Amino acid sequence: MRERSPGVWEVRVFVGNDDRGRPKQVSRTVRGSKRDAQRLAAELTVVPPSPSSGRTVADVLDAWLETNTPTWAASTVRDQMSRASLVKQDRIAATPVGRLTVLDVDRWHARLRAGGVGESSLRNQHLVLRAALSQAARWRWVVTNVAALASVGRRKAVVRSAMTSDEVRAVIAAAERRDPAAGLALRLAAVTGARRSELCALVWSDLTGDRLRIDSSIEIVRRGTKDDRQVPTLVDAATKTGNQRVVRLDQRSVEAIVALREERERYGPWMLNPGDRPLNPERLTNWWRLARRDAGIETRWRLHDLRHWSATEAIGRGHDLRTVSGRLGHANAAMTLRTYAHAIDGADADVATTLAAALEDES
Repeated sequence: MRERSPGVWEVRVFVGNDDRGRPKQVSRTVRGSKRDAQRLAAELTVVPPSPSSGRTVADVLDAWLETNTPTWAASTVRDQMSRASLVKQDRIAATPVGRLTVLDVDRWHARLRAGGVGESSLRNQHLVLRAALSQAARWRWVVTNVAALASVGRRKAVVRSAMTSDEVRAVIAAAERRDPAAGLALRLAAVTGARRSELCALVWSDLTGDRLRIDSSIEIVRRGTKDDRQVPTLVDAATKTGNQRVVRLDQRSVEAIVALREERERYGPWMLNPGDRPLNPERLTNWWRLARRDAGIETRWRLHDLRHWSATEAIGRGHDLRTVSGRLGHANAAMTLRTYAHAIDGADADVATTLAAALEDES
């Protein structure tokens, strides 16, 4: 440990031998007091980093994917592999992971922006690199996750407006005119806030009284090339958060399920599709597009906006956040709060009116 200049200390720690038996050491620079340098020296001595053995950032990404792919849903595997491949297209992928610095990550961000990469894609690539380096830190390949120290800037919060109740009723009615299953699917999307893949995984036995169990989702697994697409495989997988939930239904929704069950249960177990295969989520999206056109509502509304309406309407009408979060299947109420803060703000105005009325009540 030596003071190279006032307030700047160099700390060197022996960390063992390399593959050829030659001694290896780690050098770190500390800006501060001698005590700061001694503290770092003690940390490096007690927990010396394992050598990265020449591994590059690309190697870390590959190891991270190999480790986690078996536990991910098919859609997650597809998304994460695509994002990792984008990271590996940049020269940062060839950087030895042991020499990667925060400056390298910041310069990578700058190159992406200069190349016209959007903020959303940049953030997704950064999160993949950060997750892979976090894994590398647990494996002791690196001392610090430098991606966690780098900043991608603050995401601009865009509050998405919600459909009106009239629009929701109109699109459900339009779907019912085309196919009772389509009308039921859109009604359940609005009443339960279930995701598209979760709706397609519903079977008749999921309904008990007025309680609907949501415990799985349909994943689309594609094979072949863009020019030679094979019939996609539909996999009954876990929900997005890996949890199951039970939601209560209104009487009209229950009656719609019972009526459709009496007509179609003999053709197969799936609630929204006759036969031995579940409904393809892309077909449900097509139902939505046709119903949206027939109802004459704006084309900017997505199928997912029924889920958005469900949450916004429930919170806006004063229902507690924990209950709404449970119906949506969010991992925790904090996520619901971040996503639907605008609805809470709207409900807050009603609270102000209520309290003001109480102050004015002299009876």
